[in-house]
Amino acid sequence: MKHLIFATALLAPAALSAQQVEITHHQDRTGQIGAAETFTGTVYVSPVFAPKMAGVSAGEVTFLPGARSAWHTHPVGQMLVVTHGTGWTQERGQPKHIIEAGDVVWCPPGVEHWHGATETTSVTHYAIQGSEDGSAVTWGEHVTDAEYGG
Repeated sequence: MKHLIFATALLAPAALSAQQVEITHHQDRTGQIGAAETFTGTVYVSPVFAPKMAGVSAGEVTFLPGARSAWHTHPVGQMLVVTHGTGWTQERGQPKHIIEAGDVVWCPPGVEHWHGATETTSVTHYAIQGSEDGSAVTWGEHVTDAEYGG
């Protein structure tokens, strides 16, 4: 009986680690052109990871010059990690800010904002956000040309 208990104790950690590390290679992630309802201009959106980890997901988003998101909010906030280029972000009622490769932008929960490329440069960022009640974003109206250029 002692040997059976000892053997079971040795096997228990192996049973707990039945899950395995998953690798998703960049070339295997497919994306798509962003929807006209939520973006102005040409935007390419590629999912990075689904909300497996506490409801957090991420996407790699590339905005070509002049492209931007519509106004939107996130129920639990959003982190933008800028990886290439130069762009803009703006909180409703506040000045527009330049964002560049290496910058990290925190968009707090419920704060209306937009982000995208400048008129002459593209920008790529990772958008990392959590979800609440199955939703990670609430979209608003498009950013007007006057708001974008102003």
